[in-house]
Amino acid sequence: MASDDAATTTARSESDSVGAGGGMSSEEAVAARPLLSPPSPSPNASAPSRESVEELDRKYAPYARRDAYGPMGLGPIGAAEAARLAVAAVVLIPLRLVAGVLVLVAYYLVCRVCTLRVEEEREGGGEGDGYARLEGWRREVAVWCGRVLARAMMFVFGFYWIRKFDCRSLHAEDEHEDHSKELERPGAIVSNHVSYVDILYHMSASFPSFVAKRSVARLPLVGLIRKFTWCYTIICSKCLGCIFVQRESKTSDFKGVSGAVTERIQRAHQQKNAPMMLLFPEGTTTNGDYLLPFKTGAFLAKAPVRPVLLRYPYKRFNPAWESMSGGRHVFLLLCQFINYLEVIHLPVYYPSDQEKDDPKLYANNVRKLMAVEGNLILSDLGLAEKRVYHAALNGNCLPRALHQKDD
Repeated sequence: MASDDAATTTARSESDSVGAGGGMSSEEAVAARPLLSPPSPSPNASAPSRESVEELDRKYAPYARRDAYGPMGLGPIGAAEAARLAVAAVVLIPLRLVAGVLVLVAYYLVCRVCTLRVEEEREGGGEGDGYARLEGWRREVAVWCGRVLARAMMFVFGFYWIRKFDCRSLHAEDEHEDHSKELERPGAIVSNHVSYVDILYHMSASFPSFVAKRSVARLPLVGLIRKFTWCYTIICSKCLGCIFVQRESKTSDFKGVSGAVTERIQRAHQQKNAPMMLLFPEGTTTNGDYLLPFKTGAFLAKAPVRPVLLRYPYKRFNPAWESMSGGRHVFLLLCQFINYLEVIHLPVYYPSDQEKDDPKLYANNVRKLMAVEGNLILSDLGLAEKRVYHAALNGNCLPRALHQKDD
């Protein structure tokens, strides 16, 4: 569910992370040593020290877990925590799984009713399997029910209440700003990316469209709800009008993800009933304390954007999904009785003429603003470095890790 195509990032990762010549670079050497696997029985091999893991976490700080479960959620836990997990696995998880299935079934029925006899809209270039542009009562029902059920799913995950903060005026001069701008509707929501729960929150708040891999749309499930993944989207359907990325064969009229996203943002900016796009410009998740460089896909349309910041305060388990397997993350999240979420809604950001002509400048300025308002640390790392970090933790081959596609 990347916000932009990861091809540029992968190309940069190949040039920055792979050493020149035939020798092995220092990062490749680190990646070849599994830091979390049991020590080798060979007498010449020594078990990795705790210092090596800490050094790696410092180098790739935006992706390092600092909760009670350690790197990749595989760190040692005490007897009390193990007992707590055992009780939650027996009591909480079955209840939450049943409740989650009921929410999914309810949303399936809503989509089924709202999209009956509605012709699918095809976006040229093969960027999706088509989606139902709902109007009138159909859209009202789909949006209202979608928001309610997305909030219900968050409740199932233990987010019983959400603290929201609205920053209405960032500068004194904003009070004298041209009121005509108030009539301009933002075309996209840009948010920092911490967890798959981010999407559930945004669905409950504004029910936007977003970008997902085409392979997600092909996952088997009954009827219209077949387009979803359990970890990332939960209820990504035709009612949302998602853009599905195809990285395989491209036809001659293929216009690319950025073109489809730009079109959709412009439509949302100009048409009141069109759903806004939700984009995570970082392109991947972090541990919630950092803000990675922004890709420009959300800013090519030259339309205003609404920045939103998400924070997940925690005591034992961090809901951030940056270096842990999906199954283990969902298990630990469901085992935690209460999860916390804080949301900061920033004012709509209206680009200047200079920013409209320079998407990189537009993206960087929005990023700096979000970092200041959210008290986040700016980092120059990206998806390529995240793959190197994962490869080092798992002891995988670095070049193969760099060529892996987005999750």
